[in-house]
Amino acid sequence: QVQFVESGGGLVQPGGSLRLSCLASESIFSIATMAWHRQAPGKQREWVAALTAGGGTVYADSVKGRFTIFRDDAKNTMYLQMNSLTPEDTAVYYCNRLLVGTNDYWGQGTQVTVSS
Repeated sequence: QVQFVESGGGLVQPGGSLRLSCLASESIFSIATMAWHRQAPGKQREWVAALTAGGGTVYADSVKGRFTIFRDDAKNTMYLQMNSLTPEDTAVYYCNRLLVGTNDYWGQGTQVTVSS
């Protein structure tokens, strides 16, 4: 039922930075654990950063220390600040609940390409 629109992706060189945005169709961040997920060609989708309703954060080992997840409840927007990007970060990035149900809506995602 909740819809998400991701934006902010693009082409960046290794070592560069990007900030992704996720606009939700309704207030959700304060009542659900949210996450940024990513999927690269030929690989399974994985979550890389999670944000609890209370503001706690958890990161996958692959991005810990480089990515930061945060939100602005007034704007119904969640962000992912990505620094020190590497080619291994190349993927389509999505926002959604951490635990996504079969019938939950997935947005189109935003493409992040890290290449020289």
